[in-house]
Amino acid sequence: MIEPSPTHLTSHPEAVSAPQLGWWLLVRRALARQPLLGPSLTFIVLSAVVGAGAPSLQAWGWLRDPTVFLDYQPHLPPSTDFWMGTTSLGHDVWARVLFGARAAWQTILAGTSLALVLGIPLGLLSGYSGGWVDRVLVFAMDTIYTLPGLLLAIVVSFVLGPGIGTAAVAVAIAYSPLYFRVLRSQTASLKSRGYVEAAIAAGAPSVRVLTRHIFPNVLPSLPVLLTLNAADAILITAALGFLGLGLPEDIPEWGRDLRLALEAFSTGEGIWWTAVFPGLAIALSVTALSWVGDALTDD
Repeated sequence: MIEPSPTHLTSHPEAVSAPQLGWWLLVRRALARQPLLGPSLTFIVLSAVVGAGAPSLQAWGWLRDPTVFLDYQPHLPPSTDFWMGTTSLGHDVWARVLFGARAAWQTILAGTSLALVLGIPLGLLSGYSGGWVDRVLVFAMDTIYTLPGLLLAIVVSFVLGPGIGTAAVAVAIAYSPLYFRVLRSQTASLKSRGYVEAAIAAGAPSVRVLTRHIFPNVLPSLPVLLTLNAADAILITAALGFLGLGLPEDIPEWGRDLRLALEAFSTGEGIWWTAVFPGLAIALSVTALSWVGDALTDD
């Protein structure tokens, strides 16, 4: 019997897996099918780059200090000097919006990383082990999953106090059950595949089976969850800031700026810019991340 050559196997499209095709080819296909994916990715990248570089822009004199107040006239409308106007405390809205992107991305990175650390190993363990371990983990995660994410965030902020770490922990607790549920379901399904059963029968350690045969096959589902997690992280952080439970006052943050803008609305003087620009930053960031998640889902 003649064994098929490697070139013969790879000549069929169905024999090439997603990792072999490469992420760049998948992105190009998604861009062709989703016209809004390109602008969304561009906005996300620019937001992350500007947020990371905001302190450098301030140090170079290209951006005003967003924390000093009463150095500038309060409630100045948008102009060539103040592109987005000033707040009731004389803050430069443009500077606060850019530094708010920095705080948002710090929360996103910390919160999603912690959610991954919690959700992925527990999901793999639960789906692979089964039995009482699976039942205990499912019960615990389902209990957390039934609670609203904002309610969990409020409780965590009361316990830990304000800070980026608090917001990250709140996001991680709210979203780790979703990573757990998806990873557990896929792990349980992959465990019955022939190549996994063959590895187990050959005496491969459980850690090796999970890391070499199961985890690489559940990895493609993570980008979709990450985009949803990032969008929710922005909303949770903004909600905490709006309620006065978010980041410390010396850290510019979109949610707190919206809360302070309500005081300007109450004066009836038509001061719209203090709320519109932070609100647009939140809306555009969440929308861009959601569009990327939709494109990855359709892919």
